[in-house]
Amino acid sequence: MSFDEEWSAARATATAHVTMRLNQAPADPGGGGGGGDLDLNQDHIGAIGSEAYKLHTRLQTDGKHAATATAEAAGALTKEAFAGGAALLKANSVWESQVKTLVAACANISNGLDYSLASHVKDEQQLQADFSASAIDEYLK
Repeated sequence: MSFDEEWSAARATATAHVTMRLNQAPADPGGGGGGGDLDLNQDHIGAIGSEAYKLHTRLQTDGKHAATATAEAAGALTKEAFAGGAALLKANSVWESQVKTLVAACANISNGLDYSLASHVKDEQQLQADFSASAIDEYLK
């Protein structure tokens, strides 16, 4: 499967699970009990983060698989006074820079999603504790 196909599949999977709607006011103006629009599915977010980490790991090795052969070819061309040697070295340098950028982006996605999941769990626990404490305060009055 090519990168474009994998990326399209990942985007389709991610957008299939988006349930947040911001284009209208809630049907229940009381703000009471109904289900919220923001739904955090930890399994889906975890899967996306895992795929970003796998891509990060693969890119670190697969993105460099032609570096040695490219450097040898560029050296041979330069030695024989072909201008293509310098151009090949420059192309390889740009390629390596782009791979590093993509590896860093994948790491940011993976780490960001891990942080978001952990932060969400922590926030949920704090909210639950706050609501429990407020209920206790009501009984003590």
